[in-house]
Amino acid sequence: MDLRNIAIIAHVDHGKTTLVDELLKQSGTYRENQATTERAMDSNDLERERGITILAKNTSVEWKGTRINIVDTPGHADFGGEVERILSMVDGVCLLVDAAEGPMPQTKFVTAKALALGLRPIVILNKVDKPDAEPDRALDECFDLFANLGANDDQLDFPHLYASGRSGWADATLDGPRKDLSALFKLVVNHVPAPKQQKHTDEPFRMLATTLGSDPFVGRILTGRVESGRLKVGATVQALSRIGQKIEQFRVTRVQAFRGLGQQDIDEAVAGDIVSLAGMTKATVADTICALAVDVPLPAQPIDPPTITVTFGINDSPLAGRDGKKVQSRVIRERLMKEAESNVAIKITDTPGGEAFEVAGRGELQMGVLIENMRREGFELSISRPQVLFKDGPNGERLEPVEEVTIDVDDEYSGAVIEKITGVRKGELVEMKPAGVGKTRIIALVPSRGLIGYHGEFLTDTRGTGVLNRVFHDWAPHKGAIPGRRAGVLISMENGTSVAYALWNLEERGRMFIGAQADVYTGMIIGEHSRDNDLEVNPLKGKKLTNVRASGTDEAVRLTTPITMTLEQAIAYIDDDELVEVTPNSIRLRKRYLDPHERKRMSRSS
Repeated sequence: MDLRNIAIIAHVDHGKTTLVDELLKQSGTYRENQATTERAMDSNDLERERGITILAKNTSVEWKGTRINIVDTPGHADFGGEVERILSMVDGVCLLVDAAEGPMPQTKFVTAKALALGLRPIVILNKVDKPDAEPDRALDECFDLFANLGANDDQLDFPHLYASGRSGWADATLDGPRKDLSALFKLVVNHVPAPKQQKHTDEPFRMLATTLGSDPFVGRILTGRVESGRLKVGATVQALSRIGQKIEQFRVTRVQAFRGLGQQDIDEAVAGDIVSLAGMTKATVADTICALAVDVPLPAQPIDPPTITVTFGINDSPLAGRDGKKVQSRVIRERLMKEAESNVAIKITDTPGGEAFEVAGRGELQMGVLIENMRREGFELSISRPQVLFKDGPNGERLEPVEEVTIDVDDEYSGAVIEKITGVRKGELVEMKPAGVGKTRIIALVPSRGLIGYHGEFLTDTRGTGVLNRVFHDWAPHKGAIPGRRAGVLISMENGTSVAYALWNLEERGRMFIGAQADVYTGMIIGEHSRDNDLEVNPLKGKKLTNVRASGTDEAVRLTTPITMTLEQAIAYIDDDELVEVTPNSIRLRKRYLDPHERKRMSRSS
């Protein structure tokens, strides 16, 4: 059967997964009476809740005698490590661009990776049926983007389609029939080359592992494209590291190919196809699985380095162990090491004490997803404020990561946003232009340090209407000190259960993070102080009762609704001497040192 391997790439929320849904439906993958779900490829609970793709996933469709292997990729910059690996096993990409928004930061990131690999993209201008769509402008911006990224003449001569993934049509012209996706199927078959690996079927077997999964029955599963040769179930192969070192020799217990939404056992894998193998115990992502006669590994795509680090530690608060079952540092370390195996974009290092672990990654969202998955698995953790990773330049100067930030905001809020990002956050304004009726697009280069904790402030400044996207840009000389949170916090001085009367009296001191009847302990942060210093307060202090009663003298206690933070908001909010206590049922803020005397001693020594 004729074969094509493609990846669908785009900025977050430009419609990749929805388009794959329609490709599956229109290729006859589903039975007529089969129950289907929206965004079928987003199988993970977190993906469904957040409406974003986190893990790259494979599927395949058949269209008029051609099998098309499709990879749905994440659109958020924090999961760029997934995209980089996946692009090395496809022969073409479909670049989706929102016809209203045009190319966005992540569009630039994934397109640069695709062009560098020599792939010739197909541009799909999606959502052209939106009222504010401007497909011609978006197409011109795509051409400018390709030119700026150094595309060659073949890549600049890209074919394009106008589409609506949700409505299930794609046409070569804007006034086409708008009936189905046959124009896209035809273009993929005619424009994307067949895998060149098919010419090497008679050579020894070689495959580069690009994603790692696990199955409770068969163990580790590695997925990748077969670069040469054939492989049958039961064959003995070896795994080589990037530097050619033999990791292990094993017998292949299962070979699976992607068929629709599932995987199907096949007898033989052939060069050019994307398959999954089982049987190994040590081999991982970026290793070469090959015949015993092969001694040279396949080149693995280098991954962009991490830019932030977060400390994962044990939960040592007085409330530890009430919600979760997995609280020991040994169990936390095993889980983090398992994550580092399958996710090449993060790095784990032990700290001297052995009870905490430095986790380096791409961004706050990536860290938030890992922590959220762990708390749902029953872990209890204490999480530090994200710290930016620095590196030394060629002349010994200190370099820090700088991100390209693209902001779409209502005209009336643009002044406040520019003042914030170019003032205390040390950003540089690159471009400012109109972006539709009453909207302004702001592009700036801002140090990663300046963006930690800014998103919540940004939503407040723009009354929730602004959209902020960021992607790693480059390393730049250190910009100097950037002030952190300006407000102090209210810290509990007692262990026990909070009392409504005490919280009511404390409301004039600041905004509360907890309500009545909440468990609190010494050193726990229960609110934000209205001034810039920390204040120790007693949330357990009830009203003194007397024998004298008079009608109408008691005031009814009505508490203001407390601020409830999401995991990402809590991590971004805390200061360097604070931690987020994460359990399966709660998120609490606390001081790193719970004892007030210890806090004072450490602040004096620092």
